[in-house]
Parts: sequence; structure tokens; C-alpha cells
Amino acid sequence: MKRLKINTWTGVLDIVNCVLFAASWFVIFGSAFSDATSGGNTTDSAATFFYAMAWIGVVVNIIALIQSKRHGISLVGSVLGVIGSALFGITAAMAFPAMIVLIIAAVFIMLQHPSKNYNTGSTN
Repeated sequence: MKRLKINTWTGVLDIVNCVLFAASWFVIFGSAFSDATSGGNTTDSAATFFYAMAWIGVVVNIIALIQSKRHGISLVGSVLGVIGSALFGITAAMAFPAMIVLIIAAVFIMLQHPSKNYNTGSTN
């Protein structure tokens, strides 16, 4: 069975997003506190970066899902990756569940096991 580079890179992106989502709490709260004291408006730009990374994660996981289906690789990691990225993409309040789901997604997507109903072409 062929190992897909898109799955490897998607797993790496999922781990990077976990780290970013953990850092987002400190960055967004720090930015909001700074805005409150200085009267600026940097919270929106800080949050926009994290939301953009979440939606990039959704798109990359969907691409990995399609490629995995074509090559008979288990879809569990890609589906969990879409769910985890979308959780944060909808609201940053879901950062903790998103991180947990993305860690599990990264493990499954990096394993690249064949799906159970994939025909390997061998006749036993």
C-alpha cells in the first residue's frame, strides 16, 4: 500500500494547529487586555490568524480525506481532523476539545492503515 505525503503533512499541520490553539488563549486574552488598557483594536487581527489556520486545517484535511479514500486508506484521521479544525473554526471557546480531537486525528492519519473494505488484490 502506498503511503501518501498529503497524510503526513496533514498530520503535521494538525499538530501545529494544536500548539497554535493552545497559544491562542494567551494571545487573544493578552491582546484583549492590552486593547482594554490602550483603546486599540488588535484582538480582531490576532483572532483572525487563528481562525484562518483552523479553516486551512479543515481544507487540508478534506483534501487528505479525498486522497485517502482514493487509495484505500482509513478515513478516521482525516474525519477527526476536519471535526477538530472545524470546532476551533466555529468558535475559539472550543479550543480545548479541538486540541484533543486533533491529537487523536494526527495519530490516526500518520498511521495510514488500509481501510477495512479496501480490496488489496490478493486472492486467498
